[in-house]
Amino acid sequence: MPWKETGVMNERTEFVLRVLSGLECFNQLCAEYGISRKTGYKWKQRFFERGLEGLADQSRRPHSSPKELDEDTVCRIVRLKNAHPTWGAAKLRAVMARLGQSGELPSESTFKRVLDKAGLVQHRRRCPPQEQGQRLEHRVKAERPNHVWTVDFKGWWYTQDRQRFEPLTIRDDFSRYVLCAQATANARTETVREQFQRVFRQYGLPEIIRSDNGAPFAARQSPLGLSRLSAWWLTLGIDLDRIPPRRPDQNGGHERMHRDMACEVERFAAADGPSQQASLDVWRKTFNEERPHEAIGMQVPSALYQPSPRRYEPEEVELCYPPGHFVRKVGGKGMITIHHQHIPVSTALQGYHIGLQPQDPQRLLVRFCRLCLGEIDLSTAKFHPITTN
Repeated sequence: MPWKETGVMNERTEFVLRVLSGLECFNQLCAEYGISRKTGYKWKQRFFERGLEGLADQSRRPHSSPKELDEDTVCRIVRLKNAHPTWGAAKLRAVMARLGQSGELPSESTFKRVLDKAGLVQHRRRCPPQEQGQRLEHRVKAERPNHVWTVDFKGWWYTQDRQRFEPLTIRDDFSRYVLCAQATANARTETVREQFQRVFRQYGLPEIIRSDNGAPFAARQSPLGLSRLSAWWLTLGIDLDRIPPRRPDQNGGHERMHRDMACEVERFAAADGPSQQASLDVWRKTFNEERPHEAIGMQVPSALYQPSPRRYEPEEVELCYPPGHFVRKVGGKGMITIHHQHIPVSTALQGYHIGLQPQDPQRLLVRFCRLCLGEIDLSTAKFHPITTN
């Protein structure tokens, strides 16, 4: 209908008024305004029914659609989202399919549209990436269960009786299986080591552990950031992978799991510590055995995870070094003795043996397990560690 772009309402009003005057031929008026007889009769009828308001453009949206969701399906989607606030459209759709849906299952985009209209979608702003500095890393993509484990502390919160509750979390990066979600009394090395011993006994040893640069996983003043805990991991044959400082997104899967925990456990603070741990245990079971994950084809983690064939032996490991090295044990203050000289290396290595490889009469290369830590200058009796950011 070629009404003029300017003053459409004026054009239609003028046309209808001239028709109603009865002084001009209807066919000629339609030809003058460039419309068909059918369109002309339509606007005349609308004017009779609704007056000038009827001459405005009407919505072309159909009154009903054969594919429009019924009220029960919409309510079911919203109920699922309220039951699992941190789950996205893909997960909720997979759960609905598993539980059974009468009729055709809505598409993922339909789930997103329903959730968005219901105000149940939180839109996040992405931060620009930052430059990375040098660090001790073993960055690989997990290709099998127990290839890479990730570890961190979930930020603490208070239970209703004002007890501080701070869980240690350990996760298999390949299957997304949560191996540990256990509150600890503190973050000291001995406390965290006890938790790892329990997990190692139950699930075996991983090939790599990924962590941030905070205690007790790393120590800023130690060569290569080694801490007592990470030095112990190395003696067990576990490689280390540290994410860059201030880049939690480099351990994004673990951080996402913590966000889920915050929404589904932390915000419903329990009466006391034991009750909160019981609630966390239920959440872990749901996360591992019921919650589908997009990254693993909407499967549940327990369907992919299996214990490691590398079994944990609690006895202290005797470290061996290649020919050409001589060995010294690190003493109580992190020192070794060479030619009656006491040279500080690192308290993180206390009780362990390090390998020393002569480079020339005054320089010794220092190794611990598979890592080169730096050099000792015999002329000054000083250790010069390799530095990292």
